[in-house]
Amino acid sequence: MTKNKFQFPSDFIWGAATASYQIEGAWDEDGKGENIWDRFSHTPGKVENGDTGDVACDHYHRWQDDLKLMQDLGLNAYRFSVAWPRILPSGQGKINQAGLDFYSRLVDALLEAKIEPHITLYHWDLPQALEDLGGWPERSIVDAFVEYTDLVSRTLGDRVKNWITLNEPFVSAFIGYWEGRHAPGITDIDQAVRASHHLLLSHGKTVPIIRQNSLGAKVGITLNLTHAEPASPSLFDKKAAVWRDGFINRWFLDPLGGRGYPQDMVVNFGQIMDFIHDGDLADIMVPTDFIGVNYYTREVCRSTEVSEEDNLPQITFRGDEITEMDWEVYPEGIYKVLCRLYFDYDYRNIIITENGAAFPEKVIDDQVDDQDRLSYIKRHLIMTNKAIQAGVPVKGYFAWSLLDNFEWAHGYSKRFGLIHVDYQTLQRIPKSSAYWYKQVIKDNAVRDEE
Repeated sequence: MTKNKFQFPSDFIWGAATASYQIEGAWDEDGKGENIWDRFSHTPGKVENGDTGDVACDHYHRWQDDLKLMQDLGLNAYRFSVAWPRILPSGQGKINQAGLDFYSRLVDALLEAKIEPHITLYHWDLPQALEDLGGWPERSIVDAFVEYTDLVSRTLGDRVKNWITLNEPFVSAFIGYWEGRHAPGITDIDQAVRASHHLLLSHGKTVPIIRQNSLGAKVGITLNLTHAEPASPSLFDKKAAVWRDGFINRWFLDPLGGRGYPQDMVVNFGQIMDFIHDGDLADIMVPTDFIGVNYYTREVCRSTEVSEEDNLPQITFRGDEITEMDWEVYPEGIYKVLCRLYFDYDYRNIIITENGAAFPEKVIDDQVDDQDRLSYIKRHLIMTNKAIQAGVPVKGYFAWSLLDNFEWAHGYSKRFGLIHVDYQTLQRIPKSSAYWYKQVIKDNAVRDEE
């Protein structure tokens, strides 16, 4: 048996990530306003088992205990999101000081524990009052996001130096406004495309504001990215892969990179794009300090334009290892995505802001031996290390997620956490993957046995 050691750069960031609605609970406490996920999850039939984020992990009340768990893990960074309606219950106007105070206490405690806070300003919990005014498809949302960002960055910017404007605008726009599987549950391609533009514009407008309010800050955006691969060498499958890549990756990467919206996708969407104003694209391409990457799986693309008989035989298939989310385990994809960001889009600082997996698990004698998750993270970290060895400037890794939590439309049926949460008692139990990750952080390296 041989042991390989994959050493990471000495200043590599080791973290774990969460999102406000998925863990906080306290959905209507201390002046917090309703958000679109409150409304969506309280609507019968929208979320598996009728689950809601009303309590979730109760992090709002138990954050000090969760901070101790972070310290035990040895994290040097923690990525979390601010709940917009906890700060501005109506999305604009009247400030809820209790909400600001909550995040201020959390930031102070993290810094005292020598854990660097990485704040995501928007992780999908739009104030319902703003959705009632039209939400992300309406241009007025940009001014509301600017107001919110200015307030939070002025309040916390003296202490927080790492900021992410948006998490996965693809999901907010297309899963929320076209597929309707996520809040606000709308199925309208026109609204979805408009939403995607206003999300990107909100990012562009707020980057300079954060820098002004938080001197020396590093500011970026997080995208969910994938590797799209044709199922065969046929032109049909290649076209399907180009479409999928355009839909998930290029629609956001290209305008952020100063290339404008990809014209093939504009044609595919059938949009006039008359909602783009002069100066919008220049605002969107504002230079950032890093790009955040959420990677989970690849896409094997088989054309639906032709029958199987009229297509070439499929030669690329999903592997046998599939997570509970029905996602293929494909570690090579993270290597390909990271290389593309550097060699194609010239990003000089890349942070993996989410990576993880949901698998079935059991609690036995107050222990959770989640070898599938451990193996998943290990192999993706090895591929990340190989990207670094190839010259890709990957600066950090945040495991998704710190805790089992409310997994959006799947409710509590899928567990991604390094730490198990009993949703009845809210007891936390670190899993085998947590103890393994603690050693990785301590060693600043991944050890692999072959």
